[in-house]
Amino acid sequence: MEQRLLAIHAHPDDESSKGAGTIAHYSDAGVTCVLMVATGGEEGDILNPAMDRPEIVANLSAVRDQELVAAADILGYARIHRLGYRDSGMPDSDANGRADAFTNAEETEALAAMVAIIRSERPQVILGYDDHEYYPHPDHLRVHDLSIKAFEAAGDPQQFPEAGPAWAPDRLFAPVFSRDRLVALHEAMLARDLESPLTRWLERIPEGEDSPVDVRVPIDSTLTRARDALRAHATQVDPDGFWFQIPEEVVLDSYPWEDFHLLAGDDGPGDPHDLFGGL
Repeated sequence: MEQRLLAIHAHPDDESSKGAGTIAHYSDAGVTCVLMVATGGEEGDILNPAMDRPEIVANLSAVRDQELVAAADILGYARIHRLGYRDSGMPDSDANGRADAFTNAEETEALAAMVAIIRSERPQVILGYDDHEYYPHPDHLRVHDLSIKAFEAAGDPQQFPEAGPAWAPDRLFAPVFSRDRLVALHEAMLARDLESPLTRWLERIPEGEDSPVDVRVPIDSTLTRARDALRAHATQVDPDGFWFQIPEEVVLDSYPWEDFHLLAGDDGPGDPHDLFGGL
């Protein structure tokens, strides 16, 4: 049976900062990888000074979509499905109150669209989000909630019959930034007498409060492409910024994996390094 993976993300660039090396890994292995993006990222700050220009600001949504297409191509996504909601911005912002913001979308409508995509693509594995305790962006929280509900509804023929024949995915995972990973990278930087960009991040996550990890996918052959995809989001990513301060060789020497937590599924992963293990 053909292996298929569907990744659900909140904004353009999320697909390149969460599990990007994993998508490239599976695409290289012949898995059909498909992307679902909830919003256009209209509220994203321009973090690259070189792109902070009037013509970019005036057309940010279109520019971000162009960046999304370029990044998805680098990673090997076969298709992109856009739900078409507006970026909700941060809590209490003007954007957060808009009727067309993803956080305010009518749940049945959003679920129907997501279920239709799941049923048409028929993935065995879906990637959603965890509860984002340390980054409570409204759109990320909504992806967490709706991805679980869509995972369950897609296999129920009584729900959303107009969305196509029922299809029950096997597993729903969330990419996680585990404390184990952060500590390994942090200590590897310090051991090389390099300044670690993870000091403040680790201060926010108390010892003993690590994200559970069920699968670690190897990214030793795809890390470069994952970073290239992130650089393709030129408005959102400073090429000299946080995401690139840890050299690739440090990542490969100290923690050459991306971590995933199983959110839902009838059986547990059969291989600690394969999201499809045992299927």
